[in-house]
Amino acid sequence: MAPNLPNRTTRLGKGSAAGQHVLRRFTWEIRSINVCLDELRYFQANALGITGPQMMILMALTELERNDGVPVNVVAKLMEVGSAFITKHSKELENKRFVRREPCTKDARVVHLSLTDNARKRLASIAAQQEEIDQFVFDYLGIKEFAKLASCLSGVRHRLQKARLQAELQS
Repeated sequence: MAPNLPNRTTRLGKGSAAGQHVLRRFTWEIRSINVCLDELRYFQANALGITGPQMMILMALTELERNDGVPVNVVAKLMEVGSAFITKHSKELENKRFVRREPCTKDARVVHLSLTDNARKRLASIAAQQEEIDQFVFDYLGIKEFAKLASCLSGVRHRLQKARLQAELQS
């Protein structure tokens, strides 16, 4: 068991009303945070003349990009969407000169995505606004607290993914 974490019996209590209330509140807080992040992403995307999902692809590429680009399926996995979704939107981003799509030299079935210089310039144009928002929002906690929170949320996500797989198998 990880240090500083209560044991399972004191975490929520099986079937307790208080525990169920905490879980429902947690779920609503996460949903509300997601709505706020979606709205902020919409404003950024709008400033660039693209859609929210396209902005997410640019953000994913910024996070993942290597010298030879990022395979479509890797972007899809990070965003937890299908490869067809990424293909459709990346073609639109290519038409707007934000993304370069190139077949993999080792396997022509694989398409690698990379940001164009135009995309980098356009993203830089909204970077100051993003830094201001980040400073305001994330000044709430220190870096160590956010790292711990991110780690906890990652653990919850992994357990939810397992629960989803189990539910699929049972249905």
